[in-house]
Amino acid sequence: MVGSVANGSGGAVVLANGKLEPLAEELIQLDVSSDCGLAKVENGVGNGELGGEDGEGKRAIVLGRNMHTSSLAIREPDVDEEVTGEGEAYMASVLARYRRRLVERTKHLIGYPINLDYEYGALAQLQHFSINNAGDPFIESNYGVHSRQFEIGVLDWFARLWELEKNEYWGYITNCGTEGNLHGILVGREVFPDGILYASKDSHYSVFKAARMYRMESIKVKTLVSGEMDCSDFEQKLLQNKDKPAIVNLNIGTTVKGAVDDLDLVIKILEESGFKNRFYIHCDGALFGLMLPFVKRALKVTFKKPIGSVSVSGHKFVGCPMPCGVQITRREHIGALSKDVEYLATRDATIMGSRNGHAPLFLWYTLNKKGYKGFQKEVQRCLQNAHYLRNRLREAGIGAMLNELSSTVVFERPRDEEFVRMWQLACQGNIAHVVVMPDVTIEKLDSFLHELVQTRSNWLQGGRNPTPCIAEEIGGENCACALHKK
Repeated sequence: MVGSVANGSGGAVVLANGKLEPLAEELIQLDVSSDCGLAKVENGVGNGELGGEDGEGKRAIVLGRNMHTSSLAIREPDVDEEVTGEGEAYMASVLARYRRRLVERTKHLIGYPINLDYEYGALAQLQHFSINNAGDPFIESNYGVHSRQFEIGVLDWFARLWELEKNEYWGYITNCGTEGNLHGILVGREVFPDGILYASKDSHYSVFKAARMYRMESIKVKTLVSGEMDCSDFEQKLLQNKDKPAIVNLNIGTTVKGAVDDLDLVIKILEESGFKNRFYIHCDGALFGLMLPFVKRALKVTFKKPIGSVSVSGHKFVGCPMPCGVQITRREHIGALSKDVEYLATRDATIMGSRNGHAPLFLWYTLNKKGYKGFQKEVQRCLQNAHYLRNRLREAGIGAMLNELSSTVVFERPRDEEFVRMWQLACQGNIAHVVVMPDVTIEKLDSFLHELVQTRSNWLQGGRNPTPCIAEEIGGENCACALHKK
């Protein structure tokens, strides 16, 4: 080998000419100890302390590190590198260290809904092709290196899951869950150009991004403690705007609490409030849209009900190495968005132009490998492990909440941002959550619990500091503070 990683050289690469090329600090550090380079909001307190510019004791947002401090610059190759191989050796060493970092960080990935339980070795043979599904998945383009046949197989599978016939649906594989929301809300806006977008305050931020992008009038609806839409508030706000159609974003699992909005009640309120045939419902099922069909007694999401579209993420519960998603809508709605594109010799009604043709291959492969029964087993295991975590947290004196149909366990936010970053916890205000996915084992949960209990004892100084009250966020029955503890 021409170059190698030097021992004791402070994370440098030794090249054939004896020079040391320093590696970026991001690749050298395999932990997130020390200061973590956290950026504090200027007008807030930061570092997890209470306070903030509004004077209401709200926690300031703590941002991640500035990545410019650890970026990997592009090196201009020397004229003799083809002979010496120094450039190849440098890049190989950088990538090897990066891989080790990924392995380490993956061990502590517990706060975001990513399923890492997959094996796609059989698809490696296809990574040498530039597969692009630009345009409409149902009309072949002049670009022949595509995977439309796989994409339509995936779309048919989801259409069956949500009970929509082949000749009645249109859809495509998106680049992420946000694109599914952007498309679903855009379809709603095209069906009702003067409609008002209603979404609960616990909806994913992409929903409100869509409202800004499309310059739509939008109304935030209150939520219950569970995170579910407050339908009383929804009805009240509907009645204040009876002159305009309603475009409703309905959450099949909210981002932070995993709450499922009551679809049947929302439809009932719309129809009884004078909005019959004047509403469009987009169901954001990013994570739970695929889990819910396999949960007993769960709300049924189906196109047999008057909904307009459903979207899910492919990299979440399904498990895919790149972000992707699935968007399904009624074919009757898509005409307003469709345009023939001569350059491609196809039609297009998608948000993006070029679309990743590899994502359909990964989804098709997993759906064939697992099938309905496989997903049902994984859903049951996730729900069981989520209950295990919730119960263990409570046994340790930590307030915790778990919605009935969810695998998202909400608990008091750790006071140490280093711990938060180590376990990659998603936090909001005074709470954090763990999303129990198929790859999150009991062993991983036990490791997390052990470290949490140990470090929390330091934060509370052996009981001298009181357990924080999070009753406002998760309800008094779930809080473990002195006032609410049973």
